[in-house]
Amino acid sequence: MQHIIDRFISYVIIDTESDQESQSTPSTKKQWDLANKLVEELKAIGLSDVTIDENAYIMATLPSNVSHNVPVIGFVSHFDTSPDFTGAHVKPQIVNDYDGKDIVLNAEENIILSPDYFEDLLLYKGQTLITTDGTTLLGADDKAGITEIVTAMEYLINHPEIKHGTIRIGFTPDEEIGRGAHKFDVEKFGADWAYTMDGSQVGELEYENFNAAGAKIKVKGKIVHPGYAKGKMINSMYYASEFINILPRLETPECTEGYEGFFHLHNIEGDVEETTLQYIIRDHDKDKFEARKALLEKVVLDLNTKYQREVFQIEIKDQYFNMKEKVEPVMHIVDIAEKAMKEVGITPLIKAIRGGTDGSQLSYMGLPCPNIFAGGHNFHGRYEYVPVESMQKAVEVICKIAELTAQQK
Repeated sequence: MQHIIDRFISYVIIDTESDQESQSTPSTKKQWDLANKLVEELKAIGLSDVTIDENAYIMATLPSNVSHNVPVIGFVSHFDTSPDFTGAHVKPQIVNDYDGKDIVLNAEENIILSPDYFEDLLLYKGQTLITTDGTTLLGADDKAGITEIVTAMEYLINHPEIKHGTIRIGFTPDEEIGRGAHKFDVEKFGADWAYTMDGSQVGELEYENFNAAGAKIKVKGKIVHPGYAKGKMINSMYYASEFINILPRLETPECTEGYEGFFHLHNIEGDVEETTLQYIIRDHDKDKFEARKALLEKVVLDLNTKYQREVFQIEIKDQYFNMKEKVEPVMHIVDIAEKAMKEVGITPLIKAIRGGTDGSQLSYMGLPCPNIFAGGHNFHGRYEYVPVESMQKAVEVICKIAELTAQQK
C-alpha cells in the first residue's frame, strides 16, 4: 500500500494544470515537469520503447510473454489537472482507517469533508483515504489512473508467471480542456483496443458518454454617457440576461442526472458594449444533442428578429461524441473488463459517463476505448479524495485484463 501512496503523492505534488486559453500543446509548460518524470520512471521499471514526442504524449510497451498471437491492448491516462480549481502547491493528507465521520481538511479555514454532504465517503469506512488540505484540488483525476497503470506494469514485470500479450500504455496532456486525444498517434500506439483509467467510484465501467459541443454567444451593445443615454445606450448585459432566461432552467447540470442532457453556462464576461456567454451542450442521445444545438441557434435568430438587428452572434463547435457507437460492435472488450472485475472481487457498475474522456475521442479515431474506474471522488475541487484500496483494486483489474486477454483465441 505504501508504494502506491508514495508514487501517487510524487505525482500530485507536481502542478500540471492545463489552460483553455493557450493554443500550445501541452497548454502549459509545467505539464512537462511530470511528463519528463514519467518517462524516466517508465524506463526505470523496465518498460520498452519509452517515447515522448514534441507535444508531451508518452508511450511505452510491455512486451508479450506468451508464444501465441494475442491482441495488443492499451491503457491510457492523462497527467494534466483541471483549470476549474488550482492545482498548485498540493498538500495531500493521509486519513488512516477512516471512521465514517467528518474529516477536517483545514481547521484554520474551517474546510470540512463530510459524509453528510458527500455520502460516498461512507463506502470507504475502515480504508485509507488521501485528501487535499482544502486549498487545492488533489489531482486524482487522473494521476490516480497513471499511478495504477505504472504500478500494474511494474507488477507484471516482476511477476512473469502472469501471462499477457503486448501491452501499450499512453499518457496524454490537456484532457481536462478537451484536447487530450487531439494529437494522439493511434497508428503509432498500435493497440487493437484500449482502456482509459479515468473513472471515479470503484467498479465503474463505462462505454457510453455524452455527445458534447461548446457554444459562444456574443451580445453586442452600445456605450454612451449614462447621463445622455436615453434612446441611445444598448446594454449588452441586459440582452444577455434575456438569452439566459429563455433557455429551459431545469435542463442544467444541477437539475439533471442519468441520461438527461443539459445546457451549462460556465462563463460570462461582459460590459455595456459587449457580453460573451460560453455554454457547453451535452446529451447522450444524438438526435436530442442536435436539437439542443438547433435550439440555441433558434433563440439567437428569434432575438435578432425581435430587435431587428444583429444583437446576438453564435458559434457552436462539436467537441466529442458518444463512444457507444464505436464500442458496441466490439463488446467483447467490455466483457473482458467486466469479467476481470468480478474475478478480483469487484461488482461492476456499468453506466453512462456524464462527461467525456480521452477514450470517447480515441474510439472515433479507430481505437475503441471504454473507461474504467480510477477510484477518486469529487474531482476538480477542494473536496477531492481517493481511497488507496480503490487504487489497489484498479491495479488488480489491469493485471487481470492483461491475463484474460492473453487467453483470447
